[in-house]
Amino acid sequence: MASIRDLKKDINFVLGDIIEAVYIVETANGKNDSKEGSKIIDSAIETFDVLIGKVNEKNVENRKAHLKSVRKELEEKATALVEQLNKLQ
Repeated sequence: MASIRDLKKDINFVLGDIIEAVYIVETANGKNDSKEGSKIIDSAIETFDVLIGKVNEKNVENRKAHLKSVRKELEEKATALVEQLNKLQ
């Protein structure tokens, strides 16, 4: 079960770092509470909720493959959020 715990930590850390990066970029550019930044933060929170929900699903046929797909989805969504963050600068 350590891999499930690690996956949950990865989800938390990756999306938390993206949210923190939004605040840093906004502060550096003097644009606190921009609409674009808020949209990225809301997307990160929504992604967190969805991915944690998928990790906690119990009725899956192949648990290992399911968790692997959740990890892949995390990578894809995090990459998309980082691209949005780069446009924010």
